[in-house]
Amino acid sequence: MSTPVDDPAPLDDPLGRERGHLAASRAALRAMREDAESLDIKDVTANWVNAQILERQINERIAALADLSDTPLFFGRLDYLHAPGTDLAEGAEGERFYIGRRHVHDHDGDPMVIDWRAPVSQPFYRASKKDPMDVGLRRRFGYTRGDITAYEDEHLSDPAEAATTSKLLQQEIERPRVGPMRDIVATIQPEQDEIVRSGLGGTVCVQGGPGTGKTAVGLHRVAYLLYAHRERLARTGTLVIGPNRSFLHYIEQVLPALGELSVQQATVDDLVAKGVEVRGGDDAAAAVIKGDARMAEVLRRAVYSHVTMPTEPVVVVRGSRRWRVPAYELEDIVRELLDRDIRYGAARDALPQRIAHAVLVQMERSGEAPDDRVQDSVARNTAVKAAVKQIWPPVDPAKLVLRLLTDADFLAAHAEGILDEDEQKTILWAKPVRSVKSAKWSAADAVLIDEAADVVERTHSLGHVVLDEAQDLSPMQYRAVGRRCTTGSATVLGDLAQGTTPWATRSWDEALAHLGKTDGVIEELTAGFRVPTDVITYASRLLPHIAPGLTPVASVRENPGFFDLRAITGTAEVVAACEELLRNEGSTGLIAADARVPALAEALDAAGIGYLAPGEETTEETRLTLVPASLAKGLEYDYVVLDEPQAVVDGEPDERTGLRRLYVALTRAVSGLIVTHAAPLPVQLG
Repeated sequence: MSTPVDDPAPLDDPLGRERGHLAASRAALRAMREDAESLDIKDVTANWVNAQILERQINERIAALADLSDTPLFFGRLDYLHAPGTDLAEGAEGERFYIGRRHVHDHDGDPMVIDWRAPVSQPFYRASKKDPMDVGLRRRFGYTRGDITAYEDEHLSDPAEAATTSKLLQQEIERPRVGPMRDIVATIQPEQDEIVRSGLGGTVCVQGGPGTGKTAVGLHRVAYLLYAHRERLARTGTLVIGPNRSFLHYIEQVLPALGELSVQQATVDDLVAKGVEVRGGDDAAAAVIKGDARMAEVLRRAVYSHVTMPTEPVVVVRGSRRWRVPAYELEDIVRELLDRDIRYGAARDALPQRIAHAVLVQMERSGEAPDDRVQDSVARNTAVKAAVKQIWPPVDPAKLVLRLLTDADFLAAHAEGILDEDEQKTILWAKPVRSVKSAKWSAADAVLIDEAADVVERTHSLGHVVLDEAQDLSPMQYRAVGRRCTTGSATVLGDLAQGTTPWATRSWDEALAHLGKTDGVIEELTAGFRVPTDVITYASRLLPHIAPGLTPVASVRENPGFFDLRAITGTAEVVAACEELLRNEGSTGLIAADARVPALAEALDAAGIGYLAPGEETTEETRLTLVPASLAKGLEYDYVVLDEPQAVVDGEPDERTGLRRLYVALTRAVSGLIVTHAAPLPVQLG
């Protein structure tokens, strides 16, 4: 491998030629964008509907072709020994490909930059000295604000050249984080690339400790699937689910930077909003029971309890004739629909047609020849509609859940053998509620309503769903996500050691079962690219107490990072630690127990130090974010001050959850961590 080149050079040397190719590629991208902007939809559309669709597609194309001046258009180069796809014995001359975030071609259509997702780009991530994959040279580029300033070569097929660690790759991994999360297309590792390029048909669950890149892997898998299966996913849709709005804001620029603008983002709470406003909360005991998968059967029983076996015949009058469907025949129809195990609403819609068909059979026996129009007319007959309303009445999911939570007898009837008496009492509301609108619904209640709604009408399924920070979901929340991808696949991302809810996931096999994806493949990422060695080593002291079966993350960063434990006497020293870290380049996070945040905010204000809330974008003037520990998950900062670890632990309902919350807080730093404490440190930290 050659040494990185950093000095300016004449245009006839390799660095100059690469700069020239970059300039030409940017010009070609501008031309592609200008071509899209010049399209006149009036020339190719026949009506306003087509015009609207085409205009939207053109606007999306224009947005996808944006050239971000501070983002490298390409980050690597592959020189093949032979032309890809040819027989190596032919001795065909090799080809050169520049690997970047999107495809760029010249005015003749010849590629100048190849999309990182294309098959020909794969060796950039997978080729090695042991398996060169027919690559003679792999070149990485170093950039400063979008301009090439260095390059580094690996001659993969040269046995005389020893394999070494890429300095540019290491620099890119350790580059300071400022602003939202960025893509990792230049640094994807072979084990990550294998997950990214896994097929659309399978569900993948990624267990990854702090800094292993699991979120980035999940987002890049979406980008890859959209590239490989664009038409299919354009029809069925894709969705990224995150734990909260702050997290979604943090990751929202990754896919657009890769040219993918059609992926929706939401929280689980967003998904289950069924016309009820969440204004209340549950204590931990009630939330655990409401989130238990057993509630699904309680709800199913409650919904189908509305079906009543007929005791009277249906008499349909048509002209001078009266057609009678006896009660026993109606009962057979109802039982047959129940045995089919279809959605409650679909069965209710089918019932009048089944009754009408029974009438038509009688008509045919009497010598008449009715057609489909007659059957539809009978199905709309007043007597038939009245019978359907009596036998199979409509069910409002919110009203059903409200009755379960306020009517002890109704709950007992449908929870018998599922929930014991104490569990039933735990989820019953203490005070009666007048209506659905006046109820103070909790987030767990909304999930129950969503489950009931799916029993009534099938939930729309998407082509692919990414579920991040999945370890914090309850079984019922997994079910809510799973029904959004019943006909599609999922990428599940999480870390069992970071589960901080009372119902946190105990195993990924169990989670995949609740999701309805028992055939999902579980992958584990253990190489840490974000958290410095000294920091992750210290945080890993907690693993035997919070997740004894997990493999500790092994940092691959050459820089061990800055780490310091400081005993303090007051908030002034916490502020001083923040001021110290702000002298470095990049972002700084002050993470503290939620109860400590007001006092620290007051201290920062008194010191004249500006700060942001989680999810707000850092600027050159304001690079400090004050983060409640409850919102720290998924976020990262170059430097972190962690205030009072014991207070973080004490802020949770039990010690194990508190230690997991502390583990999260300890692992948010990319370059350095200062832990300040006036109280003794938790004994689990040694």
